[in-house]
Amino acid sequence: VQLQASGGGLVQAGDSLRLACAASGRTFNDYNIGWFRQAPGKGSDFVAAISTTGRSTMYADSVKGRFAISRDNAKNTVYLQMNRLKPEDTGVYYCASSGDWSSQPTRYPYWGQGTQVTVSS
Repeated sequence: VQLQASGGGLVQAGDSLRLACAASGRTFNDYNIGWFRQAPGKGSDFVAAISTTGRSTMYADSVKGRFAISRDNAKNTVYLQMNRLKPEDTGVYYCASSGDWSSQPTRYPYWGQGTQVTVSS
């Protein structure tokens, strides 16, 4: 499955953004999808994940209550709604797919190109 993230931009603290992860390939429904972010000079940090059916989700503690992940399997797309953004949310956001249910980046073999999110204070 090939993935492409979009929807990033430059916003102010407290604003909202919705990221989209569009997938190609007939097996999209077979994969759990995760969102990760990479701040400058740092590794990839887990943000959120959603199961194949969308029934299960998990979030990093830092985004709980502010971010919401969802998926539309008919459109082969996963969304990340980000509310009440903070400067520390700044980074390149990547979506990735995995057959495993995990928050570990190493468990996700397929990654898309990222989208930049910059939150100014």
